[in-house]
Amino acid sequence: MSVKIRLQRHGKKQKPFYWVVAADARSKRDGKYLEKIGTYNPNTNPATIELNIDSAVKWLHNGAQPTDTARAILSYKGALLKHHLDGGIRKGALTQEQADAKLSAWLDAKAGKVDAKKDGLTKAQADAKSKAFKAEQEVNAKRLAAAAQAEADAIAAATPAVEEEVAEVEENNETTEA
Repeated sequence: MSVKIRLQRHGKKQKPFYWVVAADARSKRDGKYLEKIGTYNPNTNPATIELNIDSAVKWLHNGAQPTDTARAILSYKGALLKHHLDGGIRKGALTQEQADAKLSAWLDAKAGKVDAKKDGLTKAQADAKSKAFKAEQEVNAKRLAAAAQAEADAIAAATPAVEEEVAEVEENNETTEA
């Protein structure tokens, strides 16, 4: 029986959520599986991946073949590196301590990259929000200035008409008195 490490789709339409599973190669995509290794949520930025590295490495040691996407996920989380380092331990090229040190250094570097991406995304979002706020303030200021100008123009247009009426009334009063 050949075993594949692959994704099993869950979630709603247009909102995929995947389980990373070890399954018999002959079973259906969303069918029976041997073991659930982790989860993968591509809807978030960056994608959320939770993986049991030890279980994944155990299946890799037993000959499970990951699909292309599953291989990318295993590589991203360090399972393939751990599998590779375990091969070096079996051959005697490394000790367990050296392999653990290399894996932890790699995981720390990877966590730093992910944190930097998250920080960059939050900063970009905050910058976009502040730009939108400034643009909205400018538009509001222009709108208020235009309204004040229109009101002043209306008052100025009404004032000469009132003055003309007052002048006509005064002329009429002078002509009636005389």
